[in-house]
Formats: sequence, structure tokens, C-alpha cells
Amino acid sequence: MNGRVIASRYELSTVIGQGGMGQVWTAYDNRLDRRVAVKLLRPDHMAAAAAADDMRRRFVRECRVTAQVSHPGLVTVHDAGSDGEELFLVMQYVEGADLADHLAEHEPYPWPWAVSVAAQLCAVLAAVHAVPIVHRDLKPRNVMVKPDGTVTVLDLGVASVIDMDTTRLTHTGSPIGSPAYMAPEQAMGGAVGPYTDLYALGVLLHELLSGNVPFAGSTALGVLHRHLYDPPLPVRQLRPEIPEPLEALVLRLLAKDPQHRPAGAHEVYEALAPLLPRRGTPKGPLDPTRPFLRPHAPWPDRFAAAPPPAAPPVPPTPRPDVAAAVDEVKRLLGEGSITQAVDILGGILPAAAAEHGEHSPVVRILRKQYATTLMDDGQYRRALPELRRLADDRAAEAGPADPQTLQYRYDAAQCLEQLGEAAAALAEYRAVLPYFENHQPGGADAARGFDVRHRIGNLLLAVGDHTAARLQLQGLLYDTERAYGPYHQLPVELRRALDRQRQFHSG
Repeated sequence: MNGRVIASRYELSTVIGQGGMGQVWTAYDNRLDRRVAVKLLRPDHMAAAAAADDMRRRFVRECRVTAQVSHPGLVTVHDAGSDGEELFLVMQYVEGADLADHLAEHEPYPWPWAVSVAAQLCAVLAAVHAVPIVHRDLKPRNVMVKPDGTVTVLDLGVASVIDMDTTRLTHTGSPIGSPAYMAPEQAMGGAVGPYTDLYALGVLLHELLSGNVPFAGSTALGVLHRHLYDPPLPVRQLRPEIPEPLEALVLRLLAKDPQHRPAGAHEVYEALAPLLPRRGTPKGPLDPTRPFLRPHAPWPDRFAAAPPPAAPPVPPTPRPDVAAAVDEVKRLLGEGSITQAVDILGGILPAAAAEHGEHSPVVRILRKQYATTLMDDGQYRRALPELRRLADDRAAEAGPADPQTLQYRYDAAQCLEQLGEAAAALAEYRAVLPYFENHQPGGADAARGFDVRHRIGNLLLAVGDHTAARLQLQGLLYDTERAYGPYHQLPVELRRALDRQRQFHSG
């Protein structure tokens, strides 16, 4: 028994997990009389003081976004915050065995079990990627198999805070994250997206089928180099009884180029569906085939589905007070209640447009605040059409080179990047870059131009064009050293990224 109480509420009991980033404890929620799991992180052990403060803010935000995802295969987040120097995340306590222990206890792992685990993980990833969130650290230790055979994914949102600029090598040369499950674009420091989680799923599936990860080594750098250059061993060479379509799917998931992987978790599920068990008797508790009388298919693609039927007419309601709603939004934003502010802004926009006109200054200010708040709340899919509308309206009035037009387009490109649409984000950044090229050295436009070029370099890595990415970053390094000097943070970071790429290429 530990006896320490976190946030005057959660009494720590025993450590059930520990790593370089923190500890996971069983704990007792004194207020609601239930057992919970508490993850403790020490930002000051992971980053410099300034970055640690930013990590604290990002941690709470990411946990809030994570808490909006509801899926039976995802651990429930109860609470998050800071206690002294530590960040804490309070989660549902999940009984069962983590997938690494489950594999160790059942080698060789039956291939129908592996298919059943992967299919359940597809259902979780489909829901998560629709938010959008990228897990970034999918691995057996972050997956629990419950007594009823259902699978639960842990640590959603935490990896994205720790992994602040995709993958970063520390001063010791060790990567932040799990090298054995890391996609090539993540290892190279490129932009990550749903395709990154699909690669990790491929590694996990290969491990379940073969007993080992596809790429192992004595050093983290060696492992990452193998992810970039070595072909994975086809699993049927180790276990001939594995169906050929399953082997082919694993190889597609482990494609070096993200564009050669399946298009999404839905596609992976459809490939697994014919291999799922149809009928039979479970072998007992912790049998992952148990849930598959009708497999846990991913939720329908809510964003591609037909629009719902029109609601029946309702009696007219009193005209809302736009000014009062704006004051309420300011108050909520000041308190950090972003989700509530989003709801009010989304509700007040139609009324404001009806009262003042769609193109009135009041409506445009509200729409701009709405888009900004959606981005702050991590709702990039909803923010994107608002930003495109704002950009089109502004460009029609002030032209494509207008600073506000460019800001809207830049924000839209960020949404595309966060949604994992790397090619579309790359095209948008390239389209706005020329407007920042004719800048005064050292000015704000110059800094934005450097930022756009940096993002283009990372996205080129994400789409597998390593040569173009290296040329992009080398040119950016030359220009930033001239503008800022060799010891500024940006050229220092670029040199590290290029050195890392050279290390990977040299082996």
C-alpha cells in the first residue's frame, strides 16, 4: 500500500506498470467508492522547463479530446490534471491480461486469435481516427484482453503529448516511443497520421503470428534503420498453416511507403472479416474469439454516410441574444471550458446570420472564433469547412495574398495535417508558400515561410519521399542559418533531423 492521495481524491495502492515516462498505479477513488487506474507522468523528467510547462497544457487538452471518444474497446478516461510536479490521468481499471503477457502464455498464438484481436483493434482505430486522434504508440503493452475476450486499448492521447514533434531522439540517442512498433515516417521525424497506427498494427499482428516483432536489434537506432530498409519476413515461412490472405495483409500493413498501406482501419477490417471465426465454443476466459458471433465491426463512417432525414418542424423559439451568447463564450473560454464554448458558438451562428446577414462583420467574427475554438478543442474535421469558407470569402474581397486569407488557408492545411490527409496538406502548404517567399528577412512572414517549409519537409517524409524531404530540409537549414545564425533553435533542430536521417541511411 502506498497511501499517497492524488488531487485530494485518488488513493494510490500498488504499481502495475512502470517505464521511463512514468508509472501506472491501481488506486481507490474516495469520492465514488471505486477502483481506478492512475497514470503519473513527470514532465520535468522528459523535457526542459519551458517545454515541460507546454507539455502540462497539452496533456490536459489531449485528455479532454480523448474523453470525447466513446467506444467499448477504448479505456474510459475519468479525470486528468496535475498534482505538484506530476501530471495524472485517471482511467477505468481494466481487469485481464495485457496482450504481451497473453501472447507469452499462449505461444504459439492461434492465428484465429490474432485475427480476432486485430479486428477488434480496427474497430477502435476507426473510431479514434474519425476524431481525429493518432495513438502513436500502439503495442501489446497498451492493449488489454479482458476476461470476456474483448480487447481494450490504453494510453490514447498520452503518446501524442510525450511525442510532441512526432519522434524525437534524446541526447542519449534513444527515441521517445517504442522503436519496435514505429513506422518509418515516425522514425524519420515526419508527419504522422492514421497510416502510422496501421503500421504499428501490422507489427503487432506479425508479432502475434510469429512470436517476434519483425524488426529487432541491439540498439534503438538499429531497429529504426531496419524499419526503413529491411523487408519483413513473411509469416508463412515460420507458420505455414497461416492463411495466405492474412500474410498478404500483414505485408501491406508493413509497407515502407504509407501510400502502399491499406487506406484505413475499415479496409483492414474488411480484409480480416472472412478469416474471423463464425461459430464455435470459446476456449475459456481471455479467448479473443469470444465476441465474434457477429464481429465487432468498426462503426459506420459517419462522415461519408448520407445526411440524416430532416427533423420535423418545431414551434418557433424566441430569438437568441447574440451579444449575451458572445459574452458567455468569452467567460467559458476564460475558464478553459472549450467544448461548451464550441456548442454555444455553433448554435448562435445561424441566428446571427439571420439577424445580421451571412457576410456581416458580426457573423464573420463569430465564424472565425468558432473555427479557432474548434481547432483548440481538437475538432479539426468540423473546423476545416469553416476555415475554407472564411478563406474563400476573404480572398474574394481582399485577394489571395491578403494576410488573413493566408492565415485561414494555413489553418486549413493544419487541419488536413492533423486529419492524416498528408497529400492534401502538402498541396495546401505548397500553394500558400509562394506568398511568404517575398518577405523581409527576419519578419513575421519570413518565420511563417520557414514554418511552412518545415511542415512540407515533414509531410514529404510522411508520404515516403525521403529524397525530396532531405533536399527541402537542407535548403531550409541553409536559409535559417543565414537568417537566425547557427545556434537558433530551428537550425539546431533541423541539423539534428538531418543527422538522424543520415544515421538511418548509413545504417
